Amino acid sequence: MTQKHQIQLFGEKKVRSVWDSEQEKWFFSIVDVCHVLTDSKDYQTARKYWNKLKERLKKEGNESVTNCHQLKLEAADGKKYKTDVADTEQLFRIIQSIPSPKAEPFKQWMASVASQRIDQMQDPELNFEQAYEDYRRLGYSDKWINQRLKSIEVRKELTDEWNRAGVTDGLQYASLTDIITRGWSGMTTKQYRRHKGLKKENLRDNMTNIELALNILAEASTTEISKAQNPKGYEQSAQVARKGGEIAGDARAKLEAQVGHSVISKEKASDYLPPADRWGMLPEEEDKD
Repeated sequence: MTQKHQIQLFGEKKVRSVWDSEQEKWFFSIVDVCHVLTDSKDYQTARKYWNKLKERLKKEGNESVTNCHQLKLEAADGKKYKTDVADTEQLFRIIQSIPSPKAEPFKQWMASVASQRIDQMQDPELNFEQAYEDYRRLGYSDKWINQRLKSIEVRKELTDEWNRAGVTDGLQYASLTDIITRGWSGMTTKQYRRHKGLKKENLRDNMTNIELALNILAEASTTEISKAQNPKGYEQSAQVARKGGEIAGDARAKLEAQVGHSVISKEKASDYLPPADRWGMLPEEEDKD
């Protein structure tokens, strides 16, 4: 399934969630929900509460618990661990077993989240508004966010063009991306990630303004050349990708000649963003089952 991971806010509490585009439904971290509804002092306490509740509900034959499954969600240490999740319908039933004055407000909040996603599907502009707020909450500057959202738009136009040219395989997408990235940065995406000391983090989310601008130029150039030359299949698209990457590479070389240093930075988001509270828990508190 195609998944989109997000952090939803209920008041000041964070609830990890995943949107499944195939089933068109949200899945929420049950531990996070327990943390909200029980006012647990930490996630360790919330997880213990959920484990006991899950055991009791299973003995009672509660189908909502039986049908729950696990997804890999990101923890405070940046790693992903299998975590119990439930869709909206399952969560409504689980909440009924948690005595809490926040139960009804939380149900209304879940309904609002679901409605919001449907609105976003009908109006793509709302997706950008949500992404803008998410990046601001993480501490990115308005200037960086505007550029990052533009890069998303440019990337979508490029992949649409590749699809038109007959390139549909995910591995070929990755290969073409490597060609473009190498053309302007001198590195493949894997090498670039290693250069910045990244593990599973998104490379573009860890680029500086200049790096993002060069990447946008490279991908936008590739798109325009492809439209003009009308390549067919992977091999011809690869030739176009080299040309697009080289255009941004030439721009980089001219810029570096003026500033006297490389604009390819080892900086990553964690170097300049304020310390993230993430979900307010230590890495060892996350469920690793």
